[in-house]
Amino acid sequence: MIIFGVALLSICMLIGVIVGDALGGLMGVEANVGGVGVSMLLLVLAVDYLKKKNKLQVKSEEGIAFWGGIYIPIVVAMSAQQNVVAALDGGGMAILAGVVGSSHSRLFIHTIYQQNRRESEGERTRDRAFYFT
Repeated sequence: MIIFGVALLSICMLIGVIVGDALGGLMGVEANVGGVGVSMLLLVLAVDYLKKKNKLQVKSEEGIAFWGGIYIPIVVAMSAQQNVVAALDGGGMAILAGVVGSSHSRLFIHTIYQQNRRESEGERTRDRAFYFT
């Protein structure tokens, strides 16, 4: 099961690396910019296309799911490490940007949670009112 689907994953990764390097070159940065995201997007699109055409075997699908499950946490850990090193090298402005971004994300998540909670309580209140009238 593990080796099935590796060819598709590798092709998507290779295209993603090439596109990421090209984007980095266009931006004047000596780094891969967005290559991992491009490769994962290509993988999702390719798997969806092959499923719709019934050309993806079950074993290949399981292999792709396995490698995708392994691949994503590794990439996240690598990028998190790079971000911390860059933030410490970049000084106070990089740390401030990280703190502001994190706090804004927390605020937005809390706001969305509160809004959804109010909507679900409103639905329950309407349901109770319907039964008691």
